[in-house]
Amino acid sequence: MTLKLGVIGTGAIGQEHIRRCSHVLQGAQVVAVSDINVEGARAALQRLNIEAKVFENGHDVIQSPDVDAVLVTSWDPTHEEFTLAAIAAGKPVFCEKPLAMSAEGCRRVVDAEIQAGKRLVQVGFMRPYDAGYRALKKVITDGDIGEPLMLHCAHRNPTVPENYTTPMAITNTLIHELDVLRWLTNDDYKTVQVVFPRVTSKSHSQLKDPQIVLFETQKGVRIDVEIFVNCAYGYDIQCEVVGEEGIARLPEPSSVQLRKEARLSNTILVDWKDRFIEAYDVELQAFINDIKAGQLTGPSAWDGFAASVAADACIKAQNSGAIEPVEMPPRPAFYN
Repeated sequence: MTLKLGVIGTGAIGQEHIRRCSHVLQGAQVVAVSDINVEGARAALQRLNIEAKVFENGHDVIQSPDVDAVLVTSWDPTHEEFTLAAIAAGKPVFCEKPLAMSAEGCRRVVDAEIQAGKRLVQVGFMRPYDAGYRALKKVITDGDIGEPLMLHCAHRNPTVPENYTTPMAITNTLIHELDVLRWLTNDDYKTVQVVFPRVTSKSHSQLKDPQIVLFETQKGVRIDVEIFVNCAYGYDIQCEVVGEEGIARLPEPSSVQLRKEARLSNTILVDWKDRFIEAYDVELQAFINDIKAGQLTGPSAWDGFAASVAADACIKAQNSGAIEPVEMPPRPAFYN
């Protein structure tokens, strides 16, 4: 059976997902798309050599009888609206992060899904599908380094645009760590503090860069995450887990090592899409396969809610400089 997909939003990430679902992955076909720029959507389909119906409104995609499942890749403030509409229509929905613009919005999605009585939502956190993170998770789960005590992490970008502001270091950048570190440790955050080192000269007046985010989890694990979005040298993701009996590090992306001109060197990636392109493929193939199997297993609406709760606490800590609580309610049995 070929799963018929509708895609809401044909910007950069939408086009990437349309491409992979049509030309890379198995078992699915994009049959409908929508975008506020209708002509832009048509041009994107033509450029990708894909035939699909173009709608002016995402709700029309969701309600189309030709669409079995929905991908929401539209402007962030529309994610909650379209995800709720897909739940109401009883259709599985893959929503790129953020699930909603606030923890309250994410909770509305959670409550709607619970009311529907079946998992219908997967959030676009791709890192649990990355081969390196999966290998790191296995080391922890197998007990190879004993119980985790500390994590040292970094999320570095070569540069960001002028409209990137201090809170976006949390909502646009750290948001991936907020999800994947919960998954790695099987733990929730208890407190957070944000520390600002000396600001790099490559930043601007609306952005304090770099930042260091310090977490304590419910089990007492200490986590530090360096966010440095104008590091200049490349796109660099680091994660080291210090356990009772050893240390495990996220493997570096594979690259050819060069010996040339009296130097030994490895290439460092500069584009996040290159770093996680395979994870995006695995993530969406899993979504397709899970729908056919009748049960979603990827990052859930509850995971989207948990990341949003933690993000809100991080932004509060940015402003206060204090250690702020991360107040997570108990996980509903529906998501166990």
